[in-house]
Amino acid sequence: MEARYYKKHPDREIECLLCPRLCKLGDKERGYCGVRQNDGGTYYTLVYGKACSANIDPIEKKPFFHFLPGTDAFSIATAGCNVNCKFCQNWQISQVRAEQVPHFDLPPVEVAAAAERTGCRSVAYTYTEPTVFFEYMYDSAVEARRKGLKNCVVTAGHIQPEPLQDLLKVVDAVKIDLKAFRQDFYKEYVRGELQPVLESIRMVSRSKVWLEIVYLVIPTLNDAEQDIRSMCRWMAKEIGRDIPLHFTRFQPMYLVKNLPPTPISTLESLRDIAIQEEMHYVYVGNVPGHSAENTYCPRCRSTVIERFGMQVKAVALNKGACGSCQYPIPGIWA
Repeated sequence: MEARYYKKHPDREIECLLCPRLCKLGDKERGYCGVRQNDGGTYYTLVYGKACSANIDPIEKKPFFHFLPGTDAFSIATAGCNVNCKFCQNWQISQVRAEQVPHFDLPPVEVAAAAERTGCRSVAYTYTEPTVFFEYMYDSAVEARRKGLKNCVVTAGHIQPEPLQDLLKVVDAVKIDLKAFRQDFYKEYVRGELQPVLESIRMVSRSKVWLEIVYLVIPTLNDAEQDIRSMCRWMAKEIGRDIPLHFTRFQPMYLVKNLPPTPISTLESLRDIAIQEEMHYVYVGNVPGHSAENTYCPRCRSTVIERFGMQVKAVALNKGACGSCQYPIPGIWA
């Protein structure tokens, strides 16, 4: 299928306009993502309808904590990614070309049908980087909406404004992985740029689409308290204090195996900083059973959603408000 978001140049060259890399490609060349190719001056996606993974996941796995809690998401991915995180947990399918990983045909209409058939409330575009399978994601989202399903995206946010604006018309929730709050970290460990990610966060926050932020805390690399304080102040100013912020635990993975798992005390300290900066919904992730997995009312401190890992144990919401004091809790609850 012909890709969207590219510009044709003389001599059969093209320029990809999907992500901030703006790859300029000669004939038969592929973009950085490895799954989009110039063929004779026309740009093609090589992964449309070709899923390498399809599973039913609890929505909390993504994680989304303020979006349809306790429901399942039909989750799909194709090969490829437009960043290269040295700590990637899905590197076997993200850091490869389309032909290097097994895949199966799953066109958009079948994505929506499978989600409906399995009782899922939403379709999630996840595991790798949905930006690189944009056309497949977009068309699947349209089909899912026709069946009354919601759509959610798990992304690094490394996408240009125009495609992101179009995507926001057909999805309901976006989780952006903010890898760090320093460009030097992005350059060395992500091979990407921080500023486009911050712009994506701003754009989603100013739309009608629900937004959550995840920050994977890697010991000694992105856990400086001043960076976290600066990030929280930026969030409070640019996107508001009600956006859920998840500090998740790192496990040695891929090319970063020399560091230990994140100490739980570090996660707790960073959460305390975010709360000091008056962020309202701050979570600790990848630590099943931790009290900071729960959602608490900012006004009366009652537990409004109790969780254990990816399982919702109890919900004390009344029409989107705290069951104890009726304080409105932002999110998409139904």
